[in-house]
Amino acid sequence: MPGFLIIAHAPLASALQACARHTFPECAATLEALDVPAQMGIDEVETRARTLLARVRRPEALILTDVFGATPCNVAQRLADGVQVKVVAGVNVPMLWRSLCYQHEPLDVLVARAVAGANQGIMQVGHTAPQNQVQAPVHAQNTNHHQQ
Repeated sequence: MPGFLIIAHAPLASALQACARHTFPECAATLEALDVPAQMGIDEVETRARTLLARVRRPEALILTDVFGATPCNVAQRLADGVQVKVVAGVNVPMLWRSLCYQHEPLDVLVARAVAGANQGIMQVGHTAPQNQVQAPVHAQNTNHHQQ
């Protein structure tokens, strides 16, 4: 079972970690987060990330990061070997939850499930009336209206 490391721009990583621990409290020992503030140098980010990765690696780990090409992702790529440590960019809550739900799967399958969870969690939500509420008919807006 792999461990998880979220590396993202501050405060996204810790917010996602809190969300995961709220929904999956049993994941506390297998999930770490690293918030990357704007002023933190890439070498310091890497040093901290290596320390956190060592805590969660079992020996496999999945690193989730926010934006491909940004500092968090670039550091994650330095830590990944493509075999026991893999990286997925574009982290969102559905991706994280899907990963935690299937954490017992092999790492390659887990990566595919994480990507599918992220993609399936993105959708346009249409405007609809609130559920279980009756809307007044349009003609009832002016109760003083009389036909003559």
